[in-house]
Amino acid sequence: MGLADILGPLQQPLFTLLGTPFSWTEVLGFGSGALCVWLVARQHIANWPIGIANNVLFILLFTQAGLYADAGLQIVFIALAAYGWWTWTHGGGPGSSDALPVRRTTRTEWTWLLAAGAVGTLGLTLLLARATDSTVPFWDALTTALSLMATYGQCRKRLESWWLWIAADLVYVPLYAYKELYLTSLLYVGFLALCVHGLRNWTRDPAVQRRQLAEATA
Repeated sequence: MGLADILGPLQQPLFTLLGTPFSWTEVLGFGSGALCVWLVARQHIANWPIGIANNVLFILLFTQAGLYADAGLQIVFIALAAYGWWTWTHGGGPGSSDALPVRRTTRTEWTWLLAAGAVGTLGLTLLLARATDSTVPFWDALTTALSLMATYGQCRKRLESWWLWIAADLVYVPLYAYKELYLTSLLYVGFLALCVHGLRNWTRDPAVQRRQLAEATA
């Protein structure tokens, strides 16, 4: 049995709603993605393995839809998930067993994140426009850059990573609807709501509140 025999059924329509077919890949991606974001909002370590499974499903889905940067992004997400899994359990330091605390993004981090995001968006836009048949090279590149920036922040438990996810989701929702991935577009509406929930939860984290108190009294 080849890989195509295994993956083929996942790409077949599971049901049709309002004349639009939805595949197993899209449905499973919907469920695992929503669960992953909910677990991140609760700072639960299980978000990482579930997120990896979600990335594999989205590689299949986005390749079919011609969203090549988003498909490639999932491979990077898998690598970052392994890194995030480790940092969340070890506090980001060698030999440490303490959980990683929520912190704010520093000015230095913002500087290189924004610079990397701008360069990445420009480079990917040019690559997609010249080397693929993508019909949305800029938007595909922009969401890829925003997602990578947000994922780095999530791995390091930076509070502002939620704002980056919110910005990305505001682009993802109409982008996926345009590509006729309606269930995935709906999923990202849910992601948007979960990101707001996650931002509120992380803002209430004791480590963040102590830092805010220290800054206010400094």
